[in-house]
Amino acid sequence: MSGDGRESEGGEEEVRGARRIPGPRGAADDLDLASVPLPPLPPPGGTAPDDAVPEQSAPKPERDEPEPPAADPAPGPEAAVGGPEAGTGAEPVQGPGPEAADGGPEARSPELFVSSAPVDLPHQVLKALLGAWALSACSAEETAAVEDHLTGCAPCADEALRLRDAVGLLHTDGSLDLDPTLRTRVLDGCFGRRPARIPVPEWAAPYDAETARLDALLRDIGDSEWHAPVRLQWFEEERQVSRRTTVAGVIGHLMAVDGLLSAALGLDDPLDGGRAPLDPTERTETYWSATRRPPTRAVREPWRAQSHELIRTASFAGRNVAETSVSYGSFALPLQDAALDRAFECWVHGGDIADAVDYPYPAPSAAHLHRMIDLAARMLPGALAGRRGAGLAGPAKDLVPAGAPGRSLHLEIEGHGGGDWYIALDSPAAVGAPERTVAQVALDGVEFCRLVAGHISPVEAAAGQEGDREAIRDVLFAAASLSRL
Repeated sequence: MSGDGRESEGGEEEVRGARRIPGPRGAADDLDLASVPLPPLPPPGGTAPDDAVPEQSAPKPERDEPEPPAADPAPGPEAAVGGPEAGTGAEPVQGPGPEAADGGPEARSPELFVSSAPVDLPHQVLKALLGAWALSACSAEETAAVEDHLTGCAPCADEALRLRDAVGLLHTDGSLDLDPTLRTRVLDGCFGRRPARIPVPEWAAPYDAETARLDALLRDIGDSEWHAPVRLQWFEEERQVSRRTTVAGVIGHLMAVDGLLSAALGLDDPLDGGRAPLDPTERTETYWSATRRPPTRAVREPWRAQSHELIRTASFAGRNVAETSVSYGSFALPLQDAALDRAFECWVHGGDIADAVDYPYPAPSAAHLHRMIDLAARMLPGALAGRRGAGLAGPAKDLVPAGAPGRSLHLEIEGHGGGDWYIALDSPAAVGAPERTVAQVALDGVEFCRLVAGHISPVEAAAGQEGDREAIRDVLFAAASLSRL
């Protein structure tokens, strides 16, 4: 029977003993008890005599509520269950409980016999309880009934799992932002299962990573932001200089200088190779002056295609191409160092663009940053000798044969991508050695890279310094002199 006393459409029997919210009751004269088969009500404990079974003519009223007038009983179920005394309108007799010590019935409260065993509920009712079960909002009896049902009903078990997963999403405290290392982990997982047939050379990996990061930034900015002003900064001799351009102009600058690597690999130079200057600053000025209109976002596609072609060609060329010389006009670098130099500049100018468009742009990975710092440290003895030849650094104090340990400065890079380097002070042919250390400088890794990029002056570098003050000053200014447009 349903909660209102009428017969349900499916003929489902009312389960006695299960806790549930009572429904609205109908009037006593609305009940059609003759058409409803009523099961006998077993006593709470033991077997009761036939004359102790109460009349089952209507739903039992709640405690402290007046009983509705009894309807005329129909002959049949009452006579078989309760005998001639049943249905006389007398007060129902409480079923006897366990026998007392003196042989009489012992009165027991119904609450003492409530059990948490699974109740026998129909499938549709159990299916409707799945949502409440997933939220842990069912009673003990309903929870036991649902979990007992799930062991034998596969569709309901699948639905229960989906609801439990949904509840977990409702209560999560985690961030919805993607993990910044997701791309690296996905690629590592893919390559771990199926390595690339022709992998990217290890020396080209920083350039590959930094061009991809910058390209991701460029995809996110709008058309108007390509014309946002960008200030490029670097050092010349003893002073800091700058040049104003736009986001599109910076990408054109990167493409023009990357053309030096393209020419070394036999690829097309965007500045018409043979007649284009080799100096990076002159190449950039040539590219900017040859552009009839201010560059727009259209420059992104040729720059990205050029970087892809460089990486692809270097990958197919094999190991020998790593030592190919790349001329920068006043100096030259092997291709593996030139690719690392281009990765460094791509990161630095990517940061310039990010500052202009108010975009977050973190430092490279620790392994790639360490290699960039190592390249700068290896270039410092030559830069120091060049400044000494121009009268911008102190004289050499202890010349030694080539390859011998000479006076050294201990460069200690802390934090991200850090390490220890010993910089030869008197000759680029000498070897830095810990036993010949006369000074020490400690810098954060990103701070040192900003110094090498010309974004901060040697005086502003927050460095821990100890030892020969002249050697420290010469090395810090030599680091700043490595910067260029």
